[in-house]
Amino acid sequence: MSRTVSSWILSSARNSIVLRGKGRRYSISIPNRNKIKWKLVFSKTCPYPAGSCSLDSTFSLHRAFRHTSTEEEHFSFQLSPAQINDILRAGELSHRTLDLNGKNVNSVLRFESNQLASNSPIEDRRSAATCLQTAGMMFGVFDGHAGAACAQAVSERLLHYIAVSLMSRQSLEEIELAVEAMKPVRPILQWHRHPNDVEYQEIASRYFENLRVYWQHLLDLDTEPGLSLEEAMICAFKRLDSDISLEVQAPQENELMRNIALQVAFSGATACVAHIDGVHLHVANTGDCRAVLGVREEDGTWSTLPLTRDHNAYDEFEIRRLKREHPRSEEKTLFVNDRLLGILMPSRAFGDVQLKWSKELQHSVLENSCDVEALNIYQYVPPNYHTPPYLTAEPEVTYHKLRSKDKFLVIASDGLWEMLSNEKVVKLVAGHLTELNVQKPPLIFKKPVNLGYMHNLLLQRKSKGLASLDQNIATHLIRHAIGSNEYGEVDPEKLAAMLTLPEDLARMYRDDITVTVVYFNSETIDDYYRNH
Repeated sequence: MSRTVSSWILSSARNSIVLRGKGRRYSISIPNRNKIKWKLVFSKTCPYPAGSCSLDSTFSLHRAFRHTSTEEEHFSFQLSPAQINDILRAGELSHRTLDLNGKNVNSVLRFESNQLASNSPIEDRRSAATCLQTAGMMFGVFDGHAGAACAQAVSERLLHYIAVSLMSRQSLEEIELAVEAMKPVRPILQWHRHPNDVEYQEIASRYFENLRVYWQHLLDLDTEPGLSLEEAMICAFKRLDSDISLEVQAPQENELMRNIALQVAFSGATACVAHIDGVHLHVANTGDCRAVLGVREEDGTWSTLPLTRDHNAYDEFEIRRLKREHPRSEEKTLFVNDRLLGILMPSRAFGDVQLKWSKELQHSVLENSCDVEALNIYQYVPPNYHTPPYLTAEPEVTYHKLRSKDKFLVIASDGLWEMLSNEKVVKLVAGHLTELNVQKPPLIFKKPVNLGYMHNLLLQRKSKGLASLDQNIATHLIRHAIGSNEYGEVDPEKLAAMLTLPEDLARMYRDDITVTVVYFNSETIDDYYRNH
């Protein structure tokens, strides 16, 4: 990025009243030029007030070298390559699946994940876990809006709800008996977490109690052989969203738990979760996160297989669904300016009770709460709010039977897909995979060896780009998403500028980005087909 372009970013931010960036609308208030004057007013939920949840300060990623305001006197986009890498790699997570014998018989070879904040604090969340009482692994990406509280809660809870939905009646009875006898309960999931992936410890016991109520409900259904995987995922999504709604209406033990319940219910989150068991891949999606499969064809070329649809005003199926669910008199007001009721970009999400509850229930809950303004929660009833609910957390579930040519799965929040197309993402992952598989050229010495000769050999090897390659593919994707120029190449100056944009300006140019890439074990998949 040239100095001219960098200067334009700052001057446009300081002088513009309304900017539009990446589909998000922002309003900028300038009350006093001697004070910090940039305030984020519109994000995915544009009429909701500025500011982040008071509890969110716990959940922050590494944000070194980032300016806090566009008004800083010595504003600079300069970062060294090492500083850029420190920022980009702070959220890296990777895991390789091995059995007790050190071999990999899982269809998941490994996964790599990373995230980069735009909001302060970041509103995205991610989850990855191995099922211990059922088969398979699960991976989830959660994109929060109006704060991080709902995404945080869903990332902690949803995978447990899915796992419980898949457990046999005998297993459910065993854990229920253990809880009744106050004995330890065998773990349901083995989590694969980054140190920054924290939990709501203060409310964990309440979350467990409500999970128990859910498995008691499943026992009461008395169905054998139980739910199919698609039914389990749909049931888990809907039940968790229902619990989020009911928890904020129920009496709480203390003010902190009450405040958390309020913030979770009145913020929102979209979710995309993949469940992988052998060759069976199920993806459940609510909102505008996305899952894309990278496929290597027989001729060596790569193709893209989308496994989700974005649930928003640009999707004809969603428009028709909402029209079916509401009176014909509301057809012209369901989507205004490409937003649900003129407010929300995604048309499916967890939380967001402002678009699910009646006006009377909203008023009753907020009227009986403490100082909700301190929690950045305000009662807002949009125009033409006549027949709620307008929003659902029910997912669309896609099933795909893995083939040996299916090499990887990319799950990411819309912050990535706003910057890169499906095809570009698959191309980047495929290229990265190829480069990692290339062996470093050996250093073959000719006698006599001198320093000049060795120096030239090292330069030749470095010129192949192997020394500076991101080991984590999610980092590689994020680097390209925010740093690519018009030729698809990473521009170091642009990358530095995008990483040092102040908190009050960054959201105009990029969203939070969370990426998880799952690599498949082609040998295990081939073995399945040989034996079946």
